[in-house]
Amino acid sequence: MANSNPAFNIRNGYIAPETVALATTELRETPEVREAAIKELRELLKAATDLNFKDDDAFLVIWLRACHFYPQSALEKMRTTATFRKENAALVHGLVIETVKEKFIKSNIINVLKNTDQLGRRILIVNAGAIWDTSYVSSDEVFQMLYLVHLAAQLEEETQVRGTVCIMDFDGMAMKHVKAMSVTFSKRLLTFIQEAMPLRMKEVHFVKQPFIFKMVWSLFKPFVQEKLNKRMTFHGSDMKSLQKFLSPEILPENYGGKQPKIDYGGADWFPAVEKHQDFIKEWSEMGPAKW
Repeated sequence: MANSNPAFNIRNGYIAPETVALATTELRETPEVREAAIKELRELLKAATDLNFKDDDAFLVIWLRACHFYPQSALEKMRTTATFRKENAALVHGLVIETVKEKFIKSNIINVLKNTDQLGRRILIVNAGAIWDTSYVSSDEVFQMLYLVHLAAQLEEETQVRGTVCIMDFDGMAMKHVKAMSVTFSKRLLTFIQEAMPLRMKEVHFVKQPFIFKMVWSLFKPFVQEKLNKRMTFHGSDMKSLQKFLSPEILPENYGGKQPKIDYGGADWFPAVEKHQDFIKEWSEMGPAKW
């Protein structure tokens, strides 16, 4: 039986009955639509000689859920993902868990709340302020860690259907962090989120950002498309503002919530990700037919 506990666990093979119902209303997913869409996407993928992705049912459903079960849209998402992977081959081609293991465990830049939000969504936390030692972890390595987490998240059917939420925490941000978030980094991150990720990013919350954050936002802004822009909210130090979106019942003390202060991080999450290293290794070669 699949483990449904979200704490330090990738809930592979688990989907709640209410999530199945949600997939029907939000994503058009019924057994008939699903079967026909899988068949069509498999045929489209077979004919797409420029792409190299596996085509088992579970893998194709990841893309179909991201695209409301429209096979042509799913193929286009696969194509933009392949293009992105080819353009960023130095960072993602051959990327496996061992590449970032030490820094994932020790840095705590990338974290995930051990509980889901009031809508059953995973909450990713990116600590882009004082916690990020830029002399130890480069912006390229931060991206690689984010990339690995998104690969593991794909395995959760709950996340495929419900989508994800991201909290960008800039507490203690200094000029070294501004310098690390270059135009290249900004463009890569936003292209990834908007064009090359088969997961639905439902909300992005910016918290505790200091005045110098304006410099970072000036780099990000040109690459933010309208759809994502509508899902971004800036809260500063106003946690009541954040709680209009995320219930205080599910938030930790760090964000004015009722859950205990975060005392966990990469070291706690790494074993859960490592269990799925075979899937991540498969992904390391997928994308373009020719690199």
